[in-house]
This record gives sequence, C-alpha cells and structure tokens, in this order.
Amino acid sequence: MKRSWKIALLLTASILSYVFVVVSAAMLSQVFSSVAQIATAMSIQSILVMISILVVVTGVLAVADITLGSHEEKEININDKLKLKGSGQDTLLTTLANHKIFIPSACGGKATCGHCKVVVESGGGDLLPTEKGLLTKQEMKEGVRLACQVKSREDMKIHLPDDLLEVKEYTAEVVALHDLTRDIKHVKVRLLSPKTIHFRPGQYVQTLVPGFEAFRAYSVASPPSQMDTIEFTIRHIPKGLCTTYIHKALRVGDKLKFTGPYGHFYLKEDSDRPIVCIAGGAGMAPIRSIVSHLKEKNMPRKVSYYFGARSKRDLFFEDELRSIEENYPNFKFYAALSEPAPEDNWHGETGFITDTVRKYEDSLVDAEAYLCGPPPMLDAAVKVLMMKGISQERVLFDKF
Repeated sequence: MKRSWKIALLLTASILSYVFVVVSAAMLSQVFSSVAQIATAMSIQSILVMISILVVVTGVLAVADITLGSHEEKEININDKLKLKGSGQDTLLTTLANHKIFIPSACGGKATCGHCKVVVESGGGDLLPTEKGLLTKQEMKEGVRLACQVKSREDMKIHLPDDLLEVKEYTAEVVALHDLTRDIKHVKVRLLSPKTIHFRPGQYVQTLVPGFEAFRAYSVASPPSQMDTIEFTIRHIPKGLCTTYIHKALRVGDKLKFTGPYGHFYLKEDSDRPIVCIAGGAGMAPIRSIVSHLKEKNMPRKVSYYFGARSKRDLFFEDELRSIEENYPNFKFYAALSEPAPEDNWHGETGFITDTVRKYEDSLVDAEAYLCGPPPMLDAAVKVLMMKGISQERVLFDKF
C-alpha cells in the first residue's frame, strides 16, 4: 500500500507538470503577435517542452526505482547460516560491513583491486561491465561477483568462506615506530578493543586510512603468540595514500583501526616437509612471522630463508635472523645484494636472490615454499623452484 501511494503521487506530479508546461506554451503563443514575438515564443516553448520531458523522465525513473524496491530492505542469506537485512541502495560490501562482516577490499569500492569476491547463488542482478575485467571465465561461471558492485535490489543468497565470518574490527594504539631502511618502517601496535587477536603466521590485516574510509592490506610481521600486540614492516609507496600517512604523519600514541585476519597464505602446520622461504623488501613481514613462530616451536622443520635486497642499506632484521641461525641448526638464512655499493664492503652473495636459491638448493621434491615480494621476483622464483623439482601446489605466494 505504501509503495502504491508513492507511485501514484509521482505519476500525478509528473502529469501535472507536463500539463502546466504545455498550457504555458500555448498561452505564450497567443500573447505574442508579431513575427519576432512568435519566434521568441516558439523558442521559449521549446525550452518548456524540454523541461517537461525531463520532469516526466525523472518521474518515470523514480517510479522504476521504487517499483524495483531499492528503498526497501532485502534479505541476504549467507551460507544458509546467517540472514541479515540490507538496503537496495547500498552495495553488498557496505551492507556486510554494516553488519560487522568484513571481507577483503583495498580500493574503497572502486572495482580496481578485485579482492571483494563473493559467490552469489541467487539474486544480485546481471554481471556488470565493471566486474568483468577482474573475474575469470570460470569465476563468472561459478557466480563469483564483486561485493563492491552488487546491490541487493532483491533477496539474495551468497556464499562466503567460513573464516571471513570470524574476521573482526580492531582498534589499536601505536607503541613503537622506527625506520628499518630508507623506505621501510617498523610499526608496532597494542590492541585496545578487542584486546587480543588470533591469526596464523603469514596472514594479513586491512588498515583503515583515517579520513578517507579506504583500507590497505599489510602482512603481520610478528608471531601469533603476541596476541595483544602486532607488528608490521611497511614500505613507503610515493603518493600511496596509506603508506604516506604511516611514514609521514603517524606518531606513537595514535590510534589505528583495522580488520582481519585475512588470507590463505600462511604456514601449513600439519606438514613436516622442509621449507624454502623467498622474499624481498616488505615481503619480509609474513616470512618473519612464520620463522618467529617456528623458532618458538624449537624449529621442528628444516627452513632455508632467502632474502633479496638491492644494497646493504635495504637489508634489515639481519642480526635477528643470524641469531636464529646460530641457535637453531635447522635454520639457514641467505641474503643476496643485487647492486651492492662500494661502501657496503659486502662479502656475501650477489646478484638476484633466485641465483642464490639455484646455487644452494638441490632437489626440492619433498619441500614446500613460501614466497612474498614483487611479482617479477616471485615469477622468477617459481621457475627456479620448479626446476628443482618442487610441486606447484606446494608453492604458496603473496604478491604485492
């Protein structure tokens, strides 16, 4: 009944507006008698007709909007376990966030990152052009959509991985900041609410940029045993929204909000296979979390960690890793500099880190690998690892 009244009112308003414009145009034609005046009247009449058309179109669109139910709440069924209400005016991403269900998203809903993928089993409308470039043909076939683009104009049934239903929103206080290199900063925060976090070594969280309502993903650089504090190693990206804020404006005592944990890049603890880790730059973070966790477990598995940097000033946490190497025979750390400066007085490995992997590793048929760093380095690393016999399904990587 409420919708019928809205439609009736809008149609009535549109019709009356149109009649008013047509009558006004006719009266103008009678008032003006000379040729010049008639020409002026005709010009005014054309303008009024155009206005009437716009009024009618606006009314029709408004009626369609109400008819489609975008202003009414719709039901969203998640995994047949949870049902919630959402407005058809909001995206699925916003609706889920309003109900404290946080899924990955790094672009602020602009459909550029492709992280907010969900399976829509029913409802959701047709696939949008903004989604097609970020979905594979197989994903489209399986009903995968971008939550930042889908609007709940009708009841929907969606599927989310169960672990995403466990993601929480956290508030933390910055307790330590210091520069590790010229462009990588070490950030340590203490959790305020909730006061603890549970994650797997290698996972990441999404940090909210104050004032911009945009999230950026950063891997946790500390072990899961530190439940009340977590650490990050964050590289400054020129003109990067969040990294510029962290490097230039963030201070000890400031508050940060983030959601998490996320990601399927984490240590497989049900395995006893030897481990090969390869990283570069800020890719140190998740590998440090993995190595620190294994250290706390008394290094039960053989681990070889290969870290690539350009020069010595880009190398960090070396003393910490050398100390682990001295105390745990199962752990080996290899650092390689691709462009060591003369003042570095470097006597270690040089060249690309993949050259060092090729040099020290024999058969990796029984191993598993964890890689984190820029795509070109990881692509080269995967090729070397497969040449050494490792199975592709046992190569886990996190590209950034």
